[in-house]
Amino acid sequence: MTAQRFAVRPRRDVVVVEGADAQRYLHGQLSQDVVALEVGAGAWSLVLQPQGKVDAWFRLLRTGADRYELDVDAGFGDQLAARLTRFLVRTDATVTLERSDVTLGEPTTEAERIRAGVPAMGAELDERTIPAEVGSWFIGASVSFTKGCYVGQELVARLDSRGSNVPRHLRVIEFGDGFTPAPGDEIVVGGNPLGTVTSAAAGVALGYVHRSAVDAHEASVAAGGVTHPGVLRAPEP
Repeated sequence: MTAQRFAVRPRRDVVVVEGADAQRYLHGQLSQDVVALEVGAGAWSLVLQPQGKVDAWFRLLRTGADRYELDVDAGFGDQLAARLTRFLVRTDATVTLERSDVTLGEPTTEAERIRAGVPAMGAELDERTIPAEVGSWFIGASVSFTKGCYVGQELVARLDSRGSNVPRHLRVIEFGDGFTPAPGDEIVVGGNPLGTVTSAAAGVALGYVHRSAVDAHEASVAAGGVTHPGVLRAPEP
């Protein structure tokens, strides 16, 4: 199993989980199949709330027989470490924030990440996010449906069986006039405010739109009394 490469924010925090029970513990906490991960291999994974919403999205790398590194967007390592420590009871494993705000992998710009439709912690991903809202590619890259139980599994499995019928969907908006909106700006589809910008850079934005607009191809954002039209599309990592 090899972690897929996406245009993600290159600044990362690294959380280390190690100990004799590290594999067993992580397998019950993460959405990914930890047991299937060989030393040197990696995969994307989620750690979820018991209700199935996102606590963190990160790259999981097995660096030893009983050692795993989890790298997450910079500034969210403490949050990830705290979440993994919360259920660490009578378990021979430690959770440590080892490195903060380091550059891992090839540098990518914020515009490249947004244009690809790849979510970021604190913008597209927070405690309100349902994984299926990001898209089927996100579920396919981050979730194993054959591994057995883990925290938050019920909602993920239920939505998958029902065709991911979620309240909102993540979409990319590209503005032909070079306009760059601000996070929080309303996304208007068919004359109605049906979404909100979550990230933007260099004439492209990401935002969630209501499920009624999931098949729309045009949207607009207004700023300074001017309406800026854009092309609306699904993420293409």
